[in-house]
Formats: sequence, structure tokens, C-alpha cells
Amino acid sequence: MLEPAKLKRRKQHRYRGAFRGVATRGTTIAFGFIGLKAVENGELTARQIEAARKAVTHCVQRGGKIWIRVFPHTPVTRKAAEVPMGAGKGSPEYFATIIRRGMILFELDGLPEGTAREALRLAGHKLPMKTKIVKRLSAL
Repeated sequence: MLEPAKLKRRKQHRYRGAFRGVATRGTTIAFGFIGLKAVENGELTARQIEAARKAVTHCVQRGGKIWIRVFPHTPVTRKAAEVPMGAGKGSPEYFATIIRRGMILFELDGLPEGTAREALRLAGHKLPMKTKIVKRLSAL
């Protein structure tokens, strides 16, 4: 699964206020010819990204090229069950990233359009937000 190789700090704020708004960067297809775009805001965990990646890889069967455009940088902490309030912040459980609507999550190239659409459709089902499939408007 994806996780940062090195962190400056073990625990950090999750920036939950950032769930609002529209993405300003990462909104156009930069590498492939077809991509998966987020339609809603939300949080993506490393497990969800890996599940979507596996679905795409299984569908394309070692064909084409896949780009994952998001990376889970933020550690999410959790306190153990039935622990009383106080006594500090919990320990890091997993890594996540905040997704704003309009962000491109995955890109594909080197495949027939039908196969690429099916792979991205399957990947979208693994994610906790609504997504849509978008194509590059002009050739490279």
C-alpha cells in the first residue's frame, strides 16, 4: 500500500475543513488519454487507492500504462476502543488524502477505449465518492 517513506511529524491535523470547494490543481488529464475524475469531495485512504489500482490492473491484464495521480500523505490517528477522553492523541492507523471535486484520480493510456472505460468504471466502484470517466480533449 502507499505510504510516505519519511514523515517530518508522526501526527498531524487532518484539515477536515478542506472537504469543501473545488480542486484548483490536478484537474486536467496530463499523462494518459482517459481518466477517472472525482465528482464529490471526500477522503481517500491508502487501502481504497490500492483496491482501485488492483481493479484496474486486473481488468487491463498487463496492458497499457496506469498513472495514480493522488498520494495519501496525511496520517490518520485513532484511539483504542473504550479509552476515556484525554490522555493525548491516538496513534497513527492509516494514511489518507483529501480529494476535492474535479481532481483526476487515475489515468490510462495504450488501451482500446472500451477496455479503459470498463477498467475505470470498476475502479470507481471501489472509491467512497462519485466519479466520472473523462477523455483528453486534444492529442499530445
